[in-house]
Amino acid sequence: MTYAHDDFDTLPRMPSWITSSRPETLEDVAFLSGAALAHLHVVLDRSEVPQSLLRDRLSLTAAEACIVRSGRSERAGELRDAVHLLRSGDLPGPAGETYLTWRRAVERPNSVKTLCRALPGIEAGQLVEWLDAGQGSPVSRAAAVLETVLTQAPRKEIPALILADAALAQALGRDHLVPLLAVGVKRADLRKRGDELRLACHRAVTRSTFDAVGLAADLARRADRLNAVAPKLRAKGAGAAVEMFLTRDAVAPSELPLPDRAARRLCDRLVDLGAVRELTGRDTFRLYGV
Repeated sequence: MTYAHDDFDTLPRMPSWITSSRPETLEDVAFLSGAALAHLHVVLDRSEVPQSLLRDRLSLTAAEACIVRSGRSERAGELRDAVHLLRSGDLPGPAGETYLTWRRAVERPNSVKTLCRALPGIEAGQLVEWLDAGQGSPVSRAAAVLETVLTQAPRKEIPALILADAALAQALGRDHLVPLLAVGVKRADLRKRGDELRLACHRAVTRSTFDAVGLAADLARRADRLNAVAPKLRAKGAGAAVEMFLTRDAVAPSELPLPDRAARRLCDRLVDLGAVRELTGRDTFRLYGV
């Protein structure tokens, strides 16, 4: 989803020249991606941005982008269903597993331990080797990691993108992985190498950073609204429920720390107050989020 400039009213606006320019050289494209990342860095450090919620929603966006590039038909709503409506003992399916992989990659501080948890099929030593493949500026390092993984393991596109975004976050000094490259790269970009791949990565980062800033502003306003109505909630466990909404892309009533009927009533109350949205459009098996 692309966010309009009207969404940038609570956080610093990204200068329009960053996205309106159409540079061709690697040097010029790299300058714009650096400017975009510098602006995102400022936005991410703002206290009003719900960081965990932003990362969780971006993990859904990254998972959906990976699914689209693979040629599968599932979209965000189906990915949410695959994860949040999963019953004990059930398997999430390939699309749901992609979403879970991204969620695990972003929910804890960026480290080899976190990446091993997200990518259990890859040994820690191999992850370290791939992460160390990048040199230079943040995007160049990320592009080098992406190229190295795809060259050595062409079928591991999702691990390659996760590791590239992890390398980018590490180079930027961010504590957590923020999906950017995975959101912005195109299917054809993953077949490029060398300067062509670096050029594609710079452009991808500029596009996805613009959208991430818009999403951050949108979620900051929505979180502010939820915090404003929270004192009106009288249900026992409402505080813990509000915290879940402030950290998760979507929540099923059954996940809330309340009895089933009370949880459904709380969700309906929050919708009436304009603090959360029902995300599915269904009468049953509903999911809610800010």
